[in-house]
Amino acid sequence: MPRRSQEERTRSTRSALTAAARTLFAERGYAAVSTDEIVRAAGVTRGALYHHYADKQALFRDVFEQVEAEITAEVEAATAGAPDHLAAMAVGVTSYLDICQRPEVLSICLTDAPAVLGWAGWREIEARHGLGVITAMLTSAVAAGLVVAPSVPALAQLVLSAVTEAGVMIANGADRDTVQQALTTLLLGLVAR
Repeated sequence: MPRRSQEERTRSTRSALTAAARTLFAERGYAAVSTDEIVRAAGVTRGALYHHYADKQALFRDVFEQVEAEITAEVEAATAGAPDHLAAMAVGVTSYLDICQRPEVLSICLTDAPAVLGWAGWREIEARHGLGVITAMLTSAVAAGLVVAPSVPALAQLVLSAVTEAGVMIANGADRDTVQQALTTLLLGLVAR
């Protein structure tokens, strides 16, 4: 049997750590999970954890980035077949709100990420993922004359905040139809008359 390369061992160890941490963070939240539990669940040593990550927060950052990338890919796939800009926005919102109902997303992305990474760290990752999708959609809608925006980046941040808050509300038990209707009304206010 051929020996695994250092790169394969690194990838395997990091994968085991992120998978174990992701499960534990989703189930109990960042603060309630110790590094000892993570390494035990991953089947690696404490030294391996600290070889790959400076601390638990760095591991959490990697987990959050992974979940955000998956959410972004899922929303982009949902909007890909939309016939026009407005339909893409509607499908994107619906898809995102569905995703926010997953306990893993509520715990890792909506609850722990802002607290663990701080606003700037959270937004840095959001800029590459959710904010990036919203910015692209708004830029396209502005170019098509559907939305008037003095600043797409500022508007995208505000839309992200509204969509994220809607997701948090629904995940915490607010009536889905009521929240989605209110969010849709808000977003339709962006459409040029």
